[in-house]
Amino acid sequence: MTTVVGVHGIGNYHHYADAGNSAESASAALSGEWAAALRRGLAARPVPAPAPRLRVAYYAHLLHRGTAQGRDDVRFLDDTEQDLLIALVDKHAPAAIAQGRRTLRARAAADWITRRLGDRALGLALTFVREANAYLHSDTRRQQARCAVAEAIARDRPRVVIAHSLGTVIAYETLWEHPELPVDLLLTLGSPLAMPGVIFELLHPAPVSGRGRRPPAVAAWANLADVGDIVAIPRTGLAPHFDGVTQDAPEIVIGERDFHSVSGYLAAAETAAALEPYLQRPGTTRPDS
Repeated sequence: MTTVVGVHGIGNYHHYADAGNSAESASAALSGEWAAALRRGLAARPVPAPAPRLRVAYYAHLLHRGTAQGRDDVRFLDDTEQDLLIALVDKHAPAAIAQGRRTLRARAAADWITRRLGDRALGLALTFVREANAYLHSDTRRQQARCAVAEAIARDRPRVVIAHSLGTVIAYETLWEHPELPVDLLLTLGSPLAMPGVIFELLHPAPVSGRGRRPPAVAAWANLADVGDIVAIPRTGLAPHFDGVTQDAPEIVIGERDFHSVSGYLAAAETAAALEPYLQRPGTTRPDS
């Protein structure tokens, strides 16, 4: 049976709190949710594909700073988080926010998201900027999160790593940091890796001449993004910004309003199609086994 390690995205601290502050239990809960969604997509294939063994590496507790997730008031954002929110909206609508004080611009950005996409999208955006800031601007938290992912990959030795949302940034940096951990396929879902001015230029290792590269121990890299996903910026996908992306589909549709959820991505037909060549069917063995 094929083994998959998942790297979750934003908004998953509640699993840790619900599990009595146990990262292992939080991982188990997330793994069950991911596996169920993935099975739905694989079962819908013309020839149903076998579900892999899947375990999600858990790191959300390492980025949590005590702010209630989903709080929709920009007053609870620090200066860097407000800058991230402004930059996020600028990528979607460069003329939407007038110049002025940071706080006023952040409020205008929040208002634009709410008017265009609704309260749920605003909650998603605020959670993203909080967790992205915690990861990108704290060397300690950044290293701890990468260690959690590296430990999961080293333990399970997966054929495939599936990463979602901010987890794509952590997976990318982890696989660069650990070339001794080979992976046949890195599958990124709803990735902000190429988001200019917010994430791309801050990656470890830094892009060279304006381009990132596929981690050296990753044999193939597929990227999927919903056409309406506000986190998956730019709309053109990852291939224009990273060498070694072997499949890039930045205009799939996983749901009319559910444009960033991991369950929507995992159950998508495009995800099942990307995974199918790597799934071991009963009675077969891997070429390298």
